[in-house]
Amino acid sequence: MFNETDENKKTGSKIEKPSKEEVAIVIEWLHHLKSTSTRENALVELSKKRETFSDLAIYIWYTPGVITVLLQEIINTYQLLAPPNLNNSSSSKACNVLALFQCVAAHSDTRIFFLNAQIPIFLYPFLNTVNRSKPFEYLRLTALGVIGALVKADNTEVISFLLNTEIVPLCLRIMERGSELSRTVATFIVQRILLDDSGLSFLCSTAERFYTVSEIKLIFS
Repeated sequence: MFNETDENKKTGSKIEKPSKEEVAIVIEWLHHLKSTSTRENALVELSKKRETFSDLAIYIWYTPGVITVLLQEIINTYQLLAPPNLNNSSSSKACNVLALFQCVAAHSDTRIFFLNAQIPIFLYPFLNTVNRSKPFEYLRLTALGVIGALVKADNTEVISFLLNTEIVPLCLRIMERGSELSRTVATFIVQRILLDDSGLSFLCSTAERFYTVSEIKLIFS
């Protein structure tokens, strides 16, 4: 999930430079996002391009109106969270949006812009859900993947943002109550925060914070 781009780097696999035709198709799909009649298919097709189109994040970020449309889709999903009315179709659509956000979060040229726009905060309602049905779990896991893509960058600015927006309590609760996959990703996020000096200092600054993190670790182990 959150390590697709980095795995390509680790394994040495190369992403070929897209042809003009491929660029034109991606641009066309991005414009199709702006119409409700073509949006769902465009989301699916763009999600498929994340691993093969290296600068997809840049096209997503700089194409006028695209980020606004993606945020609207995320906000529209909130009404399905409580009371729980999220079905497989709605979950898949939201997850395709999150997959594009993950792409933006993982790219070095768009990551900080993504943070400065406060977009990760729009994902927190998904992390705050406790429903264990598959649509909710899939949504939670994909939202965690976006945060995972951020912390994988070893960037203190990212860690500071996440600490200031209270991501740790959300992750700790998922570590305690979530599915195995969600717990794994949430643990990874907390681990990356602890590996940063500012994150370690923050979580050890009071006895309550230290005890809470250590207690969850015991439960998870």
